[in-house]
Amino acid sequence: MEMIEPTMLVILALVAFAAGFIDAVAGGGGMLTVPALLSLGLPPHIALGTNKLAATFASSTAAFTYYRKKLFKPECWVNAFIATLIGATIGTLTVDAISTEWLEKVLPLIILAAAVYTIFHKTPDVSHDVSPKPCPVLKRKQKYQGFILGFYDGVAGPGTGAFWTVSSMALYRLNILLASGLAKAMNFTSNFTSLVTFAILGHIDWVLGLTMGVCLMAGAFVGAHSAIRFGATFIRPVFVTVVSVLAIKLAYEAWFVNL
Repeated sequence: MEMIEPTMLVILALVAFAAGFIDAVAGGGGMLTVPALLSLGLPPHIALGTNKLAATFASSTAAFTYYRKKLFKPECWVNAFIATLIGATIGTLTVDAISTEWLEKVLPLIILAAAVYTIFHKTPDVSHDVSPKPCPVLKRKQKYQGFILGFYDGVAGPGTGAFWTVSSMALYRLNILLASGLAKAMNFTSNFTSLVTFAILGHIDWVLGLTMGVCLMAGAFVGAHSAIRFGATFIRPVFVTVVSVLAIKLAYEAWFVNL
């Protein structure tokens, strides 16, 4: 890749910071970073691999922040961890072997459905930020959820954190803050798994990925602390706004750009 102009590097750093903040609060930061990488002229598979490297920094920062604040208990989600790891591995290995045209058409509808669900779904009392007791033991649900979302993150990735948040609210009756904590931990699992697979395949620009990763970490740190401090009154509008914008953007690109 040719030397990137300083101005472009600054813009890329700002985009990465914003993506890290958004991803820590609501998910969907990849919808900012992947197009930014593609705009530099990177081949799609290199852009995806480089984005996974950068995204792993952000998701690890956000996941650790939620864990440190006792808003996520790893022992409750062992089955989800394992299923996510397997799904992400298989998804990443098959990303070059399938056509994603159908996914581009359906994805906007799925993301928009997540936004609508969040608007009308009544979540548990946000004043009780503790995992249900006993810990969720719905092992079959954890396995299905982890594998499907892990596979999706390995194949594409946009909105994975948002999908984790909304599906966890529905499946386990978690409030949006606890669901966000779970989403960040699982998003880190699938990001890291895909990162290792992309690295083995040689699909990563390490210098660019590490540079963006630092900025994503900073954004994720600010975003996670903001979400924890202000709770659902802050997360819900950001979440709905992000997924709605993602849906509109994806729908336009999938249905109208090539007309």
